[in-house]
Amino acid sequence: MSGDQKKKMVILMINMFIAIGSFGIIIPILPAYLESINQGGTAAGLMIAIFAGAQLIFSPIAGKWADQYGRRKMIIYGLAGLTLSMLVFYAVDSIWLLYFSRVIGGIGAALLIPAIFAYIADITTMEQRAKGNGLVSAAMSLGIVVGPGIGGFLADFGLKMPFLISALVSLVAVIFSIVLLEESSTLQTVPGEMPDEEPMVKKLAMSVKKPYFIPLVITLVMSFGLMAYESVLGLYLDNEFAATPQEIAIMVTSTGVISVIVQLFVVDRVVNKFGEGKVLNIFLAVAASGFLVSLFAGSYALFFVISLIIFLATSILRPVLTTLISKMAGNEQGFAMGMNNAYMSIGNVLGPTIAGVLYDVRITYPFVLGLALLIVTLFITIAWQKKEPKPKAAV
Repeated sequence: MSGDQKKKMVILMINMFIAIGSFGIIIPILPAYLESINQGGTAAGLMIAIFAGAQLIFSPIAGKWADQYGRRKMIIYGLAGLTLSMLVFYAVDSIWLLYFSRVIGGIGAALLIPAIFAYIADITTMEQRAKGNGLVSAAMSLGIVVGPGIGGFLADFGLKMPFLISALVSLVAVIFSIVLLEESSTLQTVPGEMPDEEPMVKKLAMSVKKPYFIPLVITLVMSFGLMAYESVLGLYLDNEFAATPQEIAIMVTSTGVISVIVQLFVVDRVVNKFGEGKVLNIFLAVAASGFLVSLFAGSYALFFVISLIIFLATSILRPVLTTLISKMAGNEQGFAMGMNNAYMSIGNVLGPTIAGVLYDVRITYPFVLGLALLIVTLFITIAWQKKEPKPKAAV
């Protein structure tokens, strides 16, 4: 990459890290904070569902706006939305206003994430795109790892301190982007001539006819399986292996570190060597195998290793899917990245919800469901690749 490309990539990575990390900051202290305002598990669940739901609803619209108004504006507005969300969270104790802050945060994420990936598509060549998406995905994974750790440390200074610090850091990112981030694309339409936005359901229906529909479905299944897995992981470890909170924290942190390393140093090389199509097949099979073996893990140590394998596979699949969708999207990068985010959000909403219900029936059922979906997806992917032209490996 050229010096200018690297500078822009660094700005995008910082923005993605702040966006994901700012939400992660509140995770370790959320239960205690909700208890302090006489709220419990239901409120904690709704905090996640409302954020993901708002992100889901607004992602297709935000993707279109990224094409019409420019990536830079959407990135700045998205960061501003996340900043406002954290400020509201810091300033109030009313549960309804806290729910409202999660709506604002979800909209901010919907504006930000598709615009960042569309920006990458604008500034990279086809050969560079896997590396660009891998770098930003690594920043996302790093935010997932670092955010909760910072939140736990800041909680020593008061339950609300993580919210304030998160808001201030996001505000710095807004100013940083206004000053340093340049627009990456030529706008496709004049804002005054913008057509009426179709409902999300219609956009989802439109996506079925797109050449990248199957990669979108794989994105949904992967997000569903991963969020279902993560949502019951702590409960399962406690129930099956009597794992301590420290052991659970070590596992979650380790999987995050693996994700960062893989996305920084492995994704680009694997795609260059095998191409997106083969990589999809290989690592869908690896993830499915991980879910299968997890059903028979008899110790915490073995389950730890299996979890690392599952997260390694999904860490490769995520940027590869984004790259594949981007390559097949042509000039509608904003719409494609918006739909990518929407399908991911559907998985993020449905995964924990269904996994929680299944867990109460039998604790292994979430893993059985994830296994079944991954196997079906693998066969669909293979069949799709036989009909479609094979995605080219980067050279």
